[in-house]
Amino acid sequence: MGKKVIGILGSPLPEGNTARLLERALQGARDAGCETETIHAASLSFESCMEMMFCREHDTCIMDDDMQAIYGKLREMDGLIVATPVMTMGIPGKLKSLFDRCQVFFMAKYIRKQPLISKERRAKRQALFICISGMDVPGVFDGAKKTLLAFLDIIDCPLSDEMLVPGMDALKDVSKHPELPDAAYRKGFALGEQLNAK
Repeated sequence: MGKKVIGILGSPLPEGNTARLLERALQGARDAGCETETIHAASLSFESCMEMMFCREHDTCIMDDDMQAIYGKLREMDGLIVATPVMTMGIPGKLKSLFDRCQVFFMAKYIRKQPLISKERRAKRQALFICISGMDVPGVFDGAKKTLLAFLDIIDCPLSDEMLVPGMDALKDVSKHPELPDAAYRKGFALGEQLNAK
């Protein structure tokens, strides 16, 4: 059986440009022999982190919602593809809330010194970041990338590659620019090959 790759869609549009690029990347991973699953952040039912601190002493959150299943998927996956648009120089709120609810991993790793991901598994996990922006201005991806890197650090899934697409307000539709879906496919395929080689 191939390695498991999770795709997280940060866009609220399930058939938008970000979703299309994510699906092409996941298809690449599948063609490289991986099993894939997509998580649509906007469709999940969960509350933002309320800092109840239950996770300071436990491997889960006290709030019983859709995040309970997400924790298991993030622990068991081998690879991760996060695809999101830039919103207000950052990431969409629901995706940010999903990241924030992963304090479960932060507390285990940095407070209790008992990471939920072993060093051996961490060495084999990899992530791909796909991000699009309507604007094409200096630093437009900086906020999104800093947030992503913090998230990847606490879930122990190092970033191995990225695809950053500025100027989508002018490009409008990725299907009219086949080089973009093709690039996403190649990056997903490369991720799958790297995971299956470990």
